[in-house]
Amino acid sequence: MRTHQETLTVRTHGRGTWDVTGEVARVVAASGVATGLCHVFCRHTSASLMLCENADPDVRRDLEAFMARLVPDGDPLFRHTLEGPDDMPAHVRTVLTSSGLAIPVTDGRPALGTWQGIYLWEHRTAPHARTLVVTVQGEPA
Repeated sequence: MRTHQETLTVRTHGRGTWDVTGEVARVVAASGVATGLCHVFCRHTSASLMLCENADPDVRRDLEAFMARLVPDGDPLFRHTLEGPDDMPAHVRTVLTSSGLAIPVTDGRPALGTWQGIYLWEHRTAPHARTLVVTVQGEPA
């Protein structure tokens, strides 16, 4: 059994999605693991991860529009507004989505479907530097 771990930094420009598929694939390749599991963990409470369609960016725009309707900025329901009107909505969005993803590794690559990509979903409106921990475990090549 082999284990390899790297930390990635993703610089966002504010709310939106950031494709990290290539960086995760690079970590998997560097691990030397042929068959196993890749876990990606987002170390933040106002950003999340998602496995999403990678062909049509309208899918990610539609998800953002849906989330804006479900959890609007400035909703008077929220008392936690220390960092502005997007503060608590960002936390709710993170809880509704995912802080971690588990992806199988096959033949030394993430075993993603044809239309799947790995995305960091920034829920704050301001730019941030987000940290992802990528851990790969499994049988070496």
